[in-house]
Amino acid sequence: MSFEELKSVYAGKKVFLTGHTGFKGTWLVLLLKQLGAEVKGYSLPPLEHNALYHQVRAELYCESVIGDIRNREKLHREIEKFKPDFIFHMAAQALVIDSYINPVETFQTNVMGTVHVLDALRDLNHPCKGIMITTDKVYENQEREAPYKESEPLGGYDPYSNSKACCELAISSYRLSFFNPEQYDEHKISIASVRSGNVIGGGDWSENRILPDIARALIADEIILVRNPNSVRPWQHVLDPLHGYLMLGAKMEQEPVKYAQAYNFGPEPKERMNVQELVETAIESWGSGNYDVSADPNKLHEAGLLRLNIDKSKKELGWEPKYNAKEAVQETIAWYKASKAEEGIKAFTENQIAKFFND
Repeated sequence: MSFEELKSVYAGKKVFLTGHTGFKGTWLVLLLKQLGAEVKGYSLPPLEHNALYHQVRAELYCESVIGDIRNREKLHREIEKFKPDFIFHMAAQALVIDSYINPVETFQTNVMGTVHVLDALRDLNHPCKGIMITTDKVYENQEREAPYKESEPLGGYDPYSNSKACCELAISSYRLSFFNPEQYDEHKISIASVRSGNVIGGGDWSENRILPDIARALIADEIILVRNPNSVRPWQHVLDPLHGYLMLGAKMEQEPVKYAQAYNFGPEPKERMNVQELVETAIESWGSGNYDVSADPNKLHEAGLLRLNIDKSKKELGWEPKYNAKEAVQETIAWYKASKAEEGIKAFTENQIAKFFND
């Protein structure tokens, strides 16, 4: 779906975005503003002092409400007051390692935060499309070669993955119990969930995440420490799944009953880049750098192989990834190289958006 086609749907629409101060949320703020939407964000403050949200001055492009997704009353009040046409729910505790450190907070934020958004929709009394963002890690991962389809069993070893699987169950329950597609004419609420893989892109400064760790090491001219060199992930540039989310929302606007489902967004199945190959591609793109495989005998469990089947999104939505894994890494490293100059990073980010849609 082209930029102009998306603009014809979102221009003038009210979009409520949770997690707008985060990495993916900030990119979506910029996208939605370019599409002509009126955006209201609800999130905790950015975690990093150099967060992308600050770097691109995203607060100028949305009404920003600083709040905790666990605060049911405040969230409910802000949604009711805004009366959105679309809700994109991104707010989450999104790191596997942090979920081992703070499992209770992870479940509270991810599961109950999602329930709070869903429950606010019950009282909205305004037609709305809800796109609930979970993760590729919602599947009961057997570390098999065959990519996972949307219809396969949910699960999760670590607290993060498990909490997101719980989110999917909550979404399904609310969809059937309160927003049943068969009664859409009565409630006017359409709910879909989206599952995307390891998203990379400029402006992610999170701790314990491979590309930000690589970028920090390259900028400081330090050795890159690699934890799991053979792990295979569905790497994709941030603009690819965001394009998918927006396409799904546009389809839901046209046919809210048909598209009230779960959809995977990931790279093509032939893309099989492991962590070591990703690091080597990043170093090549940067033009210098070295890495060291750092084995940790006490390391926490992380899945070694995870792949998504994207046939449903390609067939039903007409979506397909624009960047392969190598191109995604190259675009990401280009952003971090540009960020060293500090000035002009907002324009560089907007140029990457324009390039994505114009290629």
